[in-house]
Amino acid sequence: MLIDYPSNAALQDVWQNATCYGCGPANQRGLHIKSYWDAANGEAYATFVGQPYHNAGFPNVMYGGLVASLCDCHSVWAAIAYTYIQEGRPFGSAPAISYVTANLNVSFLAPTPLLQPITLRARVEELSGRKAIIFCYVHDGAQRTAEARITAVRIAADKSVGYAEGRG
Repeated sequence: MLIDYPSNAALQDVWQNATCYGCGPANQRGLHIKSYWDAANGEAYATFVGQPYHNAGFPNVMYGGLVASLCDCHSVWAAIAYTYIQEGRPFGSAPAISYVTANLNVSFLAPTPLLQPITLRARVEELSGRKAIIFCYVHDGAQRTAEARITAVRIAADKSVGYAEGRG
């Protein structure tokens, strides 16, 4: 059974006490990225607007480490959502499905601009046992600026338990 997620609900909203730097709602200094499921295309998407303090040292160029972080965090959420769908479970249902990054390879294709929305798209290419291979790309509205391939490994720990208790 496939379950569609509402397109207006961010995947990260299921764990409001999460403290992840990239996507945790409870991290006051975090990036607060929001990933959404695109059922028609079977992938997750997100937008982000880089600020002047995300600068790489050149005018209007986003720091590459931030681009990599965005791909990393967004891709893990794509793996989580995809796995819930494959298991026919409501998104966020217990026990929570959790992944951690095992490998991240980023190719920078063009400078990623600041002060304008960029789009991230992530699709699970392979799901085998505990391992998910995800392809993610960054687009600035005119061109792809980065591509990433992420290997994420599912862990048994239900991290939503710690989050619910404020320990995430």
